[in-house]
Amino acid sequence: MKAEDLLKRLHWLGHDSFRLDGPPVIYFDPWKLRGKPPVADLVLVSHEHFDHCSPEDIAKIRGPNTVVVAAASAAAQLPGARAVRPGDRLTVAGVEVEAVPAYNVNKFRAPGVPFHPRNAGHVGYVVTVEGVRIYFAGDTDAIPEMAQISCDIAILPVSGTYVMTVEEAVEAARMLKPQIVVPMHYGAGIGTPGDGERFAHLYPGRTVILAQE
Repeated sequence: MKAEDLLKRLHWLGHDSFRLDGPPVIYFDPWKLRGKPPVADLVLVSHEHFDHCSPEDIAKIRGPNTVVVAAASAAAQLPGARAVRPGDRLTVAGVEVEAVPAYNVNKFRAPGVPFHPRNAGHVGYVVTVEGVRIYFAGDTDAIPEMAQISCDIAILPVSGTYVMTVEEAVEAARMLKPQIVVPMHYGAGIGTPGDGERFAHLYPGRTVILAQE
């Protein structure tokens, strides 16, 4: 499958929340889900903050065979979840899942205290679906480890609020060299609605701005 074809199955549910239609159905950081969303085969949670780790939303999409994979700090809030740390690899529902680092280098809640510390074990994910590698970055700045990540589609935060700015996200995309970048973590009170367009203007590669559903 080509990255372009898989992209047609990707839905932005707002903020950092995405659904990849299946099979298998994969959710990334489900939050504020509307209506009757499809049951998940796999749920991936990047860290424990309430707008990423939502037990109530996961309950809406959890079926008898749903597998929940989460950073250790989030797994503690999700009974039955499989805890992962950066560097872990596993296969779930025929999907290869790699947990990769996600942390701040210059976004601080107090002097010397990042919003997302490296030692907290927060993660992003690289999932391989039908030969296409999707990198969901989670809440992170542009970090050196990105140079080692191979992906076809990169879903990157761009708002600068707790995560990398548009300019820093362009730097990250240059490191990653994906076929397609999908901006996230902007609008709805985080950053501005125009952050995605500004990223597309500054980044010389291909950007696809998904409409929020």
